[in-house]
Amino acid sequence: MFIRAYLRASTQEQNADRAKESLIQFTEQHGHRIAAFYTENVSGATLHRPELMRLISESGEGDIVLVEQIDRLARLKQKDWEILKQKLSAKRLSIVSPELPTSLLALDRKDETGFTDSILQAVNSMMLDMLAAVARKDYEDRRRRQSQGIGKARAEGKYWQAPDFLDA
Repeated sequence: MFIRAYLRASTQEQNADRAKESLIQFTEQHGHRIAAFYTENVSGATLHRPELMRLISESGEGDIVLVEQIDRLARLKQKDWEILKQKLSAKRLSIVSPELPTSLLALDRKDETGFTDSILQAVNSMMLDMLAAVARKDYEDRRRRQSQGIGKARAEGKYWQAPDFLDA
């Protein structure tokens, strides 16, 4: 079992490596080491993330995908979330996050019968679905509020955006 850490920030201006040290400390506290880091600056609202897909591709069955928070992994629409879950499930990858206490049990798997793993997988799957839905709602709420603020600023003559052809 390898632990593969996925670090993501939404824009190039943000620091995707920001959480690296805290994830290293987290795994050390649980007696483990991170085998590889996958870092990218891409919106979590898109499924097309090269480093995430590389992580999945390079993972072996039963490896762990470590994320700081579930929203680093998914702010996806439901259809895309289902596709990502299928890719993770195909390799039996476990998602572990310090914010999801039940996921920590995946770090210390010792169940020979598989029963505990099955229960753990079902609980984590439900929790991941819920947290992914919350992350998507947060994303949509922030976009809506941003749009409302821009609309108000435009109406008051306080906002101007350069046409796309000026960015070229």
